[in-house]
Amino acid sequence: MNIRNAIAKGICMAMAAQGLVQTSWGQTTPAPAPAPTPALAASVGLQAYPSKGQDAKQQNIDEGECYGWAKQNSGFDPGAPPPTATAAKVEAPPAQPTGARAKGAVRGAAAGAVVGEVANNDADQGARTGAAVGVVAGGARNRQARRAQEEQANQANAQAQAQADQHNAQNAQLQQNFKNGMKACLEGKGYTVK
Repeated sequence: MNIRNAIAKGICMAMAAQGLVQTSWGQTTPAPAPAPTPALAASVGLQAYPSKGQDAKQQNIDEGECYGWAKQNSGFDPGAPPPTATAAKVEAPPAQPTGARAKGAVRGAAAGAVVGEVANNDADQGARTGAAVGVVAGGARNRQARRAQEEQANQANAQAQAQADQHNAQNAQLQQNFKNGMKACLEGKGYTVK
């Protein structure tokens, strides 16, 4: 770094420390005032009016005290609120080949062969008919099992959503208790609060 840059940097730092800013055409002007920070009451959704003539400095002090008091008494910190709960969705497991249709076909064919042989002396026709009926029955068992799995998944989802809703409702109540506490404190210090 050359000496000119070091001197310029030092001058700029000194001017900044004094609250001065140099314009592009070489004039020195006061630095703009920092933007006012929002009041603590406003940051939590409350509007506090100093009805006993308190100045801004006193209002900041009072709001800070009331913020701390409400935080301690409610157990809720608006600066670090608990996370919002969301329910994880449970999906029904994908349909797995169970062999129920094939098993039904085998059972149906065996039963049909016996019935066909006894009824009209035609075991082949009875076996074909029994196999067809067995396939249909096996498919029905597959669909019934699938519906049962979907119902279990739906119940698990409903339960998880209910738990998430309950958690979020508790957090909302804690937040409301905080706001009520801060409002009561500020009103006790002579502010009109909405």
